[in-house]
Amino acid sequence: MFEDASWTSTFFLICALGLALGFEFVNGFHDTANAVATVIYTHTLRPGLAVVWSGIWNLLGVMSSSGAVAFGVLALLPVELILNVGSAAGFAMVFSLLLSAILWNLGTWYLGLPASSSHTLIGSIMGVGIANAMMKEGLRWGDGVNWAKAEEVGISLLVSPLVGFLSAGLLLLAMKRWVHRADLYRDPQPGQPPPTWIRGILMLTCTGVSFAHGSNDGQKGMGLILLILIGILPGTYALNQQATSLPTSAAPAAQVLRTYAASQPSTGDPAVILSQFLRTKAPADPGVFAALAAVAERMARSLVGKRTVKELDKPTRSQMRSDIYLMTSSLSLLHERKVWKSPADRAQMDAFAKDLTPLTQYIPFWVKVAVALALGLGTMIGWERVVVTVGEKIGQTHLSYGQGAASEFVAATTIAAADLAGLPVSTTHVLSSAVAGTMTANGSGLQMDTVRNLALAWLLTMPVCLFLGALLFALGLNILAGLGLR
Repeated sequence: MFEDASWTSTFFLICALGLALGFEFVNGFHDTANAVATVIYTHTLRPGLAVVWSGIWNLLGVMSSSGAVAFGVLALLPVELILNVGSAAGFAMVFSLLLSAILWNLGTWYLGLPASSSHTLIGSIMGVGIANAMMKEGLRWGDGVNWAKAEEVGISLLVSPLVGFLSAGLLLLAMKRWVHRADLYRDPQPGQPPPTWIRGILMLTCTGVSFAHGSNDGQKGMGLILLILIGILPGTYALNQQATSLPTSAAPAAQVLRTYAASQPSTGDPAVILSQFLRTKAPADPGVFAALAAVAERMARSLVGKRTVKELDKPTRSQMRSDIYLMTSSLSLLHERKVWKSPADRAQMDAFAKDLTPLTQYIPFWVKVAVALALGLGTMIGWERVVVTVGEKIGQTHLSYGQGAASEFVAATTIAAADLAGLPVSTTHVLSSAVAGTMTANGSGLQMDTVRNLALAWLLTMPVCLFLGALLFALGLNILAGLGLR
């Protein structure tokens, strides 16, 4: 694994992987513990067994994840930092966003504020992007963030708790209308498990939340770990070495792109032209198409006579990854603008992008296992505080069996839907909102101290983490420059 790395790179790699897994560990007792809150509070399972059960399903969720959420979150990062993640700026980016996320998560957990790890990480990423833009000549602070992606992620994080609140409340009302079993709506009895059929329902909903959380929240750490590996060990991780074939559509795609370049020759560095195009979202002029054609032609030349990734030399793999990132990101933007003059051209470009994606959008098996284990260990450490909050501190009455089942069912389906859409959501906020929805529907009322804390965490997390991310990035970049790293 370390054959490409110098002593210094190995040191940075170990530190960065430790931070990334540390973030997932903190995420475990900060977010993942929500999955076991109802089964522990209702005495459906003993704490140790509940944590192990949830950990198994978190692991399966992580292992089955597509990586769409991971790459969606990484799309928020500045283009030049993704392309040069092995530089001093890339190292500073990784360390600053992970450290700021961990610090805020630990602080809010200690203070009992129900903050979201998703909000925390995304705020840190935006802070890094803004700081990077402010420190570069010719860039405005807003150029450091992919605002279109930020808007998409922001809407997901904003809407999902509202969906949880309304859906769980409506589900509880429907249950009361159609399921006339008094024991389902009773408060848990101290030390006594619920009836067998209710235990089955609660275990099923716990399983659903655990699996959905692993498949969604677990991806954030996986994406960052892959970024670290690419920066330090590009020869090994720049491209998916398990890919069964190499793209064959580069040359035909280059021919199509040349027709849109209006005979303009490729001038300047294509990477610079396309990075500026992606950063500014300016109209696509012939120069952009000429740069895309040049990149496609370079890919075609690199792949001549090659059948597998392992036949490419290490510098070519690194260059190929950068080219694929620029190509697929640019094509995605062009598809949104509907620039293609004919359905045949669009189909050719769609096929080209689809051909390229498996080479770069992958997560190594060992990374999935490591993230799943970190989440599970974190859950074992910090479940108790979350269980008490969910069971007793949201509503003015204790959580009933029916409320727990409705809340977790809605949380599981909401997170799973976001996972299918490739969008991050907060398990903490979705489940807390769902419990609040059932309390409101039940007429139990809400504890305003908890509502205040939820609102406070919601309002503070993004700006504080944005500031922390920016500050730590600037500090880290100056420290690395002082050490002579570029």
